[in-house]
Amino acid sequence: MKSKLLLGLTSVAGGLVAAAAKRLTRSRRPVLYVGGPVVTMNGSDSVVEALGIDRDRIVKIGKRDELERWAAEVNARVVDLRGRALLPGFIDGHGHFPGAGLFALQADLSSPPVGTVENIEELLARLQDKAKESPTDDWLVGLGYDDTLLRDKRHPDRTDLDSVCCDRPVLIWHVSFHIAVANSRALELAGVDEATPDPDGGRIQHDAETGAPNGVLEENAIELVRRIIPEFSLADGYAVAQEASRRYVSQGVTTAQNGFAEKNHMRSLNVMSRLGLLPLRLVMWPGQPVASAMTKGEFEFSPHDEKWVRPGAAKLLADGSIQGYTANLTLPYHVPPGDDPSFRGYPRIAREPLIAAVKKFHSDGWQIAVHGNGDATIDDILDAFEIAQKEHPRDDTRHVIVHAQTARDDQLDRMKALGVIPSFFVIHTYYWGDRHRDIFLGPERAARINPLASAIERGLHFTIHTDTPVVPMEPLRLVWSAVNRRTAGGNVLGESERIEPMRALRAVTIEAAYQHFEEDLKGSLEVGKLADLVILSESPLDNPEHIDEIRVTETIIGGQSVYRADSPLPQRSALT
Repeated sequence: MKSKLLLGLTSVAGGLVAAAAKRLTRSRRPVLYVGGPVVTMNGSDSVVEALGIDRDRIVKIGKRDELERWAAEVNARVVDLRGRALLPGFIDGHGHFPGAGLFALQADLSSPPVGTVENIEELLARLQDKAKESPTDDWLVGLGYDDTLLRDKRHPDRTDLDSVCCDRPVLIWHVSFHIAVANSRALELAGVDEATPDPDGGRIQHDAETGAPNGVLEENAIELVRRIIPEFSLADGYAVAQEASRRYVSQGVTTAQNGFAEKNHMRSLNVMSRLGLLPLRLVMWPGQPVASAMTKGEFEFSPHDEKWVRPGAAKLLADGSIQGYTANLTLPYHVPPGDDPSFRGYPRIAREPLIAAVKKFHSDGWQIAVHGNGDATIDDILDAFEIAQKEHPRDDTRHVIVHAQTARDDQLDRMKALGVIPSFFVIHTYYWGDRHRDIFLGPERAARINPLASAIERGLHFTIHTDTPVVPMEPLRLVWSAVNRRTAGGNVLGESERIEPMRALRAVTIEAAYQHFEEDLKGSLEVGKLADLVILSESPLDNPEHIDEIRVTETIIGGQSVYRADSPLPQRSALT
């Protein structure tokens, strides 16, 4: 009965929202933007003088005098950019919306340059403060810690977390989200003890003296604990989505991505979007279990409007994280995590199961996106794509390798031949570049991570991303990283892989739209496309070394302003 009532209320509310949106669309005047560079990202990368929109579409673009005559004819509202730059809205090539909103509810354990936690003592104090905010028996969760940035140079363990709460379950997430740490109560509730075997593609770390689990869980072992954590309440889920939306639109993002969607994500975000509670567009990549259920007809997803919410690629996780030592490399880590100098990480999905899964999704017609950081796993992914294509030939698959950080030249050549799109995590050069050079990969391999210039030489389509909430959603810092490759320590990491600002901007606009099969709808400023725009304090083309200092002054989605620096607007005007 409750579910029927909820569906009925949702239907009525959806109808009211749709009617309100139609009224607002009819009443909106056309708008002309003039007085600053209009950076189109079209096929010739034109920079023009003026752009006109009507309702949710771009209808005019070109010279100022011509468009001013049009504006007079249609009684358009004229916006003087006053030297600011107008660009297509930024499109998330890969991230985990609404993960950025988790910081509204859970303890922020981030170290500089993102946060302020510098040692385990401060981390535990942060958890204690969060526990005092909600003194219950509920799970206490924190996220964002980085063992390599803590002065202690180690992961917290179950004993550390027990000092915060011994009768309340605690779980904290590593910044990579490929490692987590549980306290004794959480392990007890999950049934994890010294006899629990490592799951395939995961590892339970143990105390060297006692043999008991020390609380540190890698990759698929995390699921042993995560699966027993209760889902968010409706109120908490809404708070997370609203905080994530605020962060995204304030950075000029007009299309977000949920890069490993579960069933509850797909249902709830679709409903929120229908009710006008999400101000931005969303592409959801169903995770492997959900995509399989969709293929079998065991889970149906019907987006309310594919311009706002749509499913995308089936997402697989083939390995882990370089900074977590769980990425699967061909050569050993520069400084191994233990006593084994030959340690190369490990796959999360072994080669043969990966090939079988890719073949199945490919034959069923899916676009496929596979997480692959280490070059050994990238080999396996490319083999899987090649075998699937040989057995079930298809045109224009646009399969994606997510992160592709240690891709070699021969692997880029294979990507080109197979029509594969790498989505590079190039902002790693800023956040982890110094440690990649000194700890994880060594100078030579570190200088080659995220090889954008090499990809351009081969004519590859590619995107770049932040993988939020792994790092903050900052598209301009992302572009700056691709252009400058400067580390947090001020060093240049791989000068030969730097690229020009226009090419980096394309990777977060039209190339990201292409990756999502949406290049005819968004990603560039061209007549007929959606009026998804961002206004920047200055052009990113003018001063490449300072792109990260540029401010977003306004974000416009479907012709409606959803964020202004002087007056943030948190949701679509259908409900205002």
